[in-house]
Amino acid sequence: MPPRIAERQPALSDVPLWKEISPRFATDRDCLAAFLALETAEILEGVKPGNLVNLVNRTQVCGRNLYHLWKAFGPALATDCGLESRVLCDRGSSLLIYFYDRQAMENLIHVPGAKALLKRSGYPEELSLDAALSLLQNRISGDFPHEIGVFLGYPLKDVAAFMGLVSIPFACQGPWKIYGDPTRSLHLAEVHRASRRRMAWRVARCSDPRECLNRSACSGKCATRPAA
Repeated sequence: MPPRIAERQPALSDVPLWKEISPRFATDRDCLAAFLALETAEILEGVKPGNLVNLVNRTQVCGRNLYHLWKAFGPALATDCGLESRVLCDRGSSLLIYFYDRQAMENLIHVPGAKALLKRSGYPEELSLDAALSLLQNRISGDFPHEIGVFLGYPLKDVAAFMGLVSIPFACQGPWKIYGDPTRSLHLAEVHRASRRRMAWRVARCSDPRECLNRSACSGKCATRPAA
């Protein structure tokens, strides 16, 4: 079993980094599972409908190439944990993958504000989630589509203002550009960061990272289970 990182209370400035966590895992599958758990933490906790993950085709600090590991194990791992994934672009040098919660995204694209924003971005007014993702995938091959913010669960006012569809003054830079009253957007950004911090500690302490790559683990199961 992989050694555990010493127990300590997570603080804002004291969270295990991937380069510290990755050497713990003896198998390629576990290494990839740990990485995906970190990168999809917000989706697994239900606070974000989707995330983009970019896997670069090069050897990481753990001595493994996550690009190749995804091709070997990735789709099965994502399916096992109840996440859906779609490769948006494979350039050979990197792989851009969209991970998402299907139900959350189905609900989101039918919110009137999201439907209106996507329609103004050239999406048909009535379309399925799969059709929307196919159109998004086609657009990724050209200029990066600004409506991606909808698929990442960013506040619609911020996405619309960034795209120039509404006139709202720029407020501040967070994980995305924030416009108008920043209060709710900054709170959401902190919710996302807190989710990622919690998952970092789960992965650093658990004995099987595949448990962390599971929605039930987000209740704390993986964080509290001792390693053998």
